[in-house]
Amino acid sequence: MTAYGRETIGLDPNAGATLRILLINPNTMPEMTDLLVQVVTPHLPAGATLVPATGRFGAQYIASRSAGVVAAHAALDAYAEHGEGCDAIYLACFGDPGLFALRELARVPVIGMAEASCHAAAAKAARFSIVTGGERWGPILNEFVAMLGLGDRLAAVETVAPTGADIARDPDGSIALLAEACRRTADRDGAGAVILGGAGLAGLAARVQPHVDIPVLCSVETGTAAVLAALKHAPAKPESGDFALPAAVDSTGLSAPLARLLARL
Repeated sequence: MTAYGRETIGLDPNAGATLRILLINPNTMPEMTDLLVQVVTPHLPAGATLVPATGRFGAQYIASRSAGVVAAHAALDAYAEHGEGCDAIYLACFGDPGLFALRELARVPVIGMAEASCHAAAAKAARFSIVTGGERWGPILNEFVAMLGLGDRLAAVETVAPTGADIARDPDGSIALLAEACRRTADRDGAGAVILGGAGLAGLAARVQPHVDIPVLCSVETGTAAVLAALKHAPAKPESGDFALPAAVDSTGLSAPLARLLARL
């Protein structure tokens, strides 16, 4: 865990300055950012506000390893452009592209949606599953969960054919499909909790839950709770990131804010 330098942040609206949370959507769909803001905002206490940022380049919706690599760059670019003065960063994209690089650069808490959701699910059940859209996500998420040290707790990654973007465009038509996937992994794989993973599935867990006998977690809402916990319980500004900062380097072809950020490390 990072040790930060200031007093612990309180969420009391009478305590002082407004808390600013940079919400990064490294997908390039502004409507996906709008959905995230719509789902996250009701969970924010008074005295906290979102600074939403959409990926400036890359895939409209991440559904492959190659798109994820580009999205990691887009996440760093968004932080360099919009991160000044923010008290926390919420990487609101399942798979957390660029998470550890952001933690290397940022001097505030950085929360990844997928990492936070997996830890929350593991706290609820001995074994958990992930349900998400897009068939290529299966091996990617298996590797990601193993990297978190939770591989033996993952019952399955259950993918459905529609991508997260498809589900976001037709949430009403996706509830039955998602509920069936949750029931299937509970019965077949012994999952005791399931994560609905992905920005495109934001807010749907509450609608799926009545059709499923095990806890269903919304990755977006779970990540939001982790951001607020970090703000409430962790001091605010570190002397350095989670890792030793690398030496400053010259760059070619990057946005001016990102090039300046890397140059002053």
